[in-house]
Amino acid sequence: MGRYRIRVATGAWLFSGSHNHVQLWLVGARGEAELQLQLRLARGEEEEFDADVAEDLGPLQFVKLRSLVDDAWFCDRITVRGPGACAEAAFPCYRWVQGNGVLSLPEGTARLAGDNALDPFQKHREKELKDRQQIYRWATWTEGLPLTIAAECKDDLPLNMRFHEEKRQDFEWTVKAGALKIVFKRAYTFMKSLNNLEDFNQIFWSHKGALAEKVHQCWQDDELFGYQFLNGANPMLLRRSTSLPSRLVLPSGTEELRAQLEKELQSGSLFKADFILLDGIPGNVIQGEKLYMAAPLVMLKMDPSGKLLPTVIQLQPPSSSSPNPTLFLPSDPPLVWLLAKTWVRNSDFQLHELQYHLLNTHLLGEVIAVATMRCLPGLHPIFKLLIPHIRYTMEINTRARATLISDGGLFDMAANTGGGGHMQLLRRAVTQLTYCSLYPPDDLAERGLVGIPSALYAHDALRLWEIIARYVEGIVHLFYQKDDVVTGDPELQAWCREITEVGLCQAQERGFPDSFQSRAQLCHFLTMCIFTCTAQHAAINQGQVDWYAWIPNGPCSMRMPPPTTKEDVTMATVMKILPDAWQTCLQMTVTWVLSRKQLDMVPLGHHKEEYFQGPEPKAVLRQFQTDLDNLEKDIVARNEHLEFPYEYLKPSCIENSITI
Repeated sequence: MGRYRIRVATGAWLFSGSHNHVQLWLVGARGEAELQLQLRLARGEEEEFDADVAEDLGPLQFVKLRSLVDDAWFCDRITVRGPGACAEAAFPCYRWVQGNGVLSLPEGTARLAGDNALDPFQKHREKELKDRQQIYRWATWTEGLPLTIAAECKDDLPLNMRFHEEKRQDFEWTVKAGALKIVFKRAYTFMKSLNNLEDFNQIFWSHKGALAEKVHQCWQDDELFGYQFLNGANPMLLRRSTSLPSRLVLPSGTEELRAQLEKELQSGSLFKADFILLDGIPGNVIQGEKLYMAAPLVMLKMDPSGKLLPTVIQLQPPSSSSPNPTLFLPSDPPLVWLLAKTWVRNSDFQLHELQYHLLNTHLLGEVIAVATMRCLPGLHPIFKLLIPHIRYTMEINTRARATLISDGGLFDMAANTGGGGHMQLLRRAVTQLTYCSLYPPDDLAERGLVGIPSALYAHDALRLWEIIARYVEGIVHLFYQKDDVVTGDPELQAWCREITEVGLCQAQERGFPDSFQSRAQLCHFLTMCIFTCTAQHAAINQGQVDWYAWIPNGPCSMRMPPPTTKEDVTMATVMKILPDAWQTCLQMTVTWVLSRKQLDMVPLGHHKEEYFQGPEPKAVLRQFQTDLDNLEKDIVARNEHLEFPYEYLKPSCIENSITI
């Protein structure tokens, strides 16, 4: 007879506990023993008990669980110390136990797939993937876009991909609070119309931070306008010019401007932001009122101090059926120049929210999440590496498709790309979603932004990429000692194909790999996955309330066509073009909800779940956390000397997955 000491840990979330009777089996290499227990499965607590077993079970391989009453229980992990054992065997769970089925938890040491069909771990992982592929199914949300999880609403999602109760309550309370503010602000604005820019103060968000207030005060300044292309809500469009753009029309009489641009070009200080992707996208129609689109080109120069300043704005590309597009200059009358910049800010809002936020982080992150659940069993080291970085992503995206970007959703109600234009734009943007564009060292070098002291996003993104890459390499090298171990891993290769060929719809045409041939290639891909789901999403998501709370700096819609002349621009003209009070309220509420710090926010690399067992992977994670802490200190020290501190890539501000 041998005595086993068993510890059962219950999750800390609301309703994680249970008064269930639990049937538990210990399964070893030489036998198994059934234990029928009534555990005190209290939320956030660990219960310990001893069990005497008549036979020698040998090395423990599995713990099997079955609840005898259908009362859901969230099990964190089970640990068992057998007779004479020097160490505990750990069985990670981190999922709900419910229904009358048997849940098998393998001993948590990461293992690659083997070719022994009689190996119990091999049988387990094959059954696990077969079951998961029935639960996690692909769906086509919109033709031409990445596939999504098959779920019409949050209730259709697999239970283990749902928000925990605190997250659900906090998120839904935030949405309701925002909706209530819309009602109050809308009622107030009925009593007073928006006649000048100061009237936007009536609905300027009360929870704004210091940066949002600075934007409010300085948004008309050319310096702040240029700064946003480097470090604002969307730092992804700016690139250094190597020639004058072909779409820039410089007719007779603009020789001085051409000379100025050529001079900046020769010195390497000429930059551009080209919104040509918006050309031809139809404007929305809201309650019979047509909204309008522009497709601007902005040329900017960088002065010796690192300030980026606009030199010329062209709001539309040239057309054979129209006169040459007007060139707007800093020397124009102030309201004319301000209106041109405001059109640029509106265009940036559209590309930021749809291309760089929704497509390049949320939808890509969902493809990674679904493929991981379908192709990598829980014992696989890459599953253990990635699972903390896909938490909540399926539910937040499903909610977005049901309310934010659905037919009649908030985008249709407020944005000038709503009403179908946003889907056209997303399909165009897919063609620019290349593998290289997701690799900051290549992307930033190709855009000419490496080594610019004032390019804070670029600096921090490169540092974070290096830190994540070292972490990934540390884990990968523990389990893949040579390249042929990578090429010979069928589960890993299936995961790669699932992402590239299935989820991203044949993305090998855009440079995504459809197989891994080396450890280096695998590390690169995994770093991209984690960076996208953490740092890149933080950089793109967190700035919304800072840069868009003051509506004129990032208007969601424009209610009159872009100007084709510089005549008759008055404040009344500007106010007729900017969003009305209803659209303003909607924009403020959505940006606040989406960039608000989450109640159960988990900072990058600091998840509490212990998926890996053994000292080596835990040491790699600790080094990752140390590297992040050191970067945090560097960013804090740098920001002390900046007028506009850049904090979106401060590690403590980066969420461990896409959760909002």
